[in-house]
Amino acid sequence: MDNPIQEIVEKQVLTVAKVMEDKLDEEIASLEKLDEDDLEVLRERRLQQMKKMAEKRKRWMSHGHGEYSEIHSEKDFFSVVKASQRVVCHFYRENWPCKVMDKHMSILAKEHIETRFVKIQAEKSPFLAERLKIVVLPTLALIKNTKVDDYVVGFNELGGKDDFSTEDLEERLGRAQVIHYEGESSRKPKPTTQTKRSVRQSAISDSDSE
Repeated sequence: MDNPIQEIVEKQVLTVAKVMEDKLDEEIASLEKLDEDDLEVLRERRLQQMKKMAEKRKRWMSHGHGEYSEIHSEKDFFSVVKASQRVVCHFYRENWPCKVMDKHMSILAKEHIETRFVKIQAEKSPFLAERLKIVVLPTLALIKNTKVDDYVVGFNELGGKDDFSTEDLEERLGRAQVIHYEGESSRKPKPTTQTKRSVRQSAISDSDSE
């Protein structure tokens, strides 16, 4: 005796396959209709996109993207935040947990040059630590457009242990949209973040003394 459920599933699979096949046929047909002028327009558009990306990469690199560097003063922190659209700042002290975070930050800085990765010693930055309410170390401040948009506090969100992987941290930063990440995590709902704390006002007032 035939299984009616199986028949329904098979029909659904065939329907989906037919829809995908029709869509592919449409795309192929549209490409076949392109004349030489259309292809030239597409090539020129692609070339312009590549040029813009190259200019972006050059600008990012000039601002210190692509490497994990240390900020030595609170004044420098504001300069970094103003110069880059996306910044991940590690508030640290000289201990083992912070060294673990350093290792992963160094790797991600090279892989995600669209974001600036930096660290600053919390005990030597009392104004920032108090303003941003940095209590637990390590803490990552995830900054977008001069505002602290989210935090990664300790290792609680990374499995609760110091043996978390670089991919774990990458996924967390991807959910916060502070890096460009096309992994599974980017399709998960973004968790509720803490209240945004703006550093814009401090950056502007501090710029007077530069």
